[in-house]
Amino acid sequence: MTDNSNNPTLVARLRDGLERVATVLKVDQWAASTASGLNPTQLLALGLLSGRPDGLRVSALADHLGISQPTATDAIASLEAKALVARQPDANDARARRILITRQGRTAVNKASETPSLTEDALQTLSPELQQELLVQLVRLIRQFQLNGSLPTQRICGTCKYFHPFKHRDAAVPHHCAFVNAAFGNAELRTDCGDHETASPADQTAIWSAFETGQAHLQAKSQP
Repeated sequence: MTDNSNNPTLVARLRDGLERVATVLKVDQWAASTASGLNPTQLLALGLLSGRPDGLRVSALADHLGISQPTATDAIASLEAKALVARQPDANDARARRILITRQGRTAVNKASETPSLTEDALQTLSPELQQELLVQLVRLIRQFQLNGSLPTQRICGTCKYFHPFKHRDAAVPHHCAFVNAAFGNAELRTDCGDHETASPADQTAIWSAFETGQAHLQAKSQP
């Protein structure tokens, strides 16, 4: 097998491919936001808040969306004017405010989710095996972006104290989630889990090492 790990041409082609995928994702975002009467930034903010019952500060929301704090502030002001979000005092800092999604906001997110998605249509054409492999690779990319500071901490399995990779012998459901005390497979790996609790840096390193080692063994077994 050819080792392409240090092939700059291949890396450039992968980046080029991802840029094209990003173009379609933007088309999907505009279609969904139009259906809900919002702009993409506002809809992304609502989607982010919908998975966080305790809300977020504006600064954290800006970090997660990769936008400036003034842009996030403007988006929140528009959403607040439409009663889609509300501000509440932060229990940890009386001077700060947290942004929470309202019931109307959840309705808007649900309506937007019903918009046909070009991205989902394309993903549906992949086999279940390829979908799972793509998910694994996306989780790897997200973790790397976290490590290099490109993304704030994401609620992925690989950084969660409840995640025990390859604890079970069953290749279909090798992982274990201690939060729900259940086995699960690669298809259920989370990129944003509401039950996530961040493991210590040392534990994260151990968790990821076990995941990578087990994944390599799983792939080796699947080779003809």
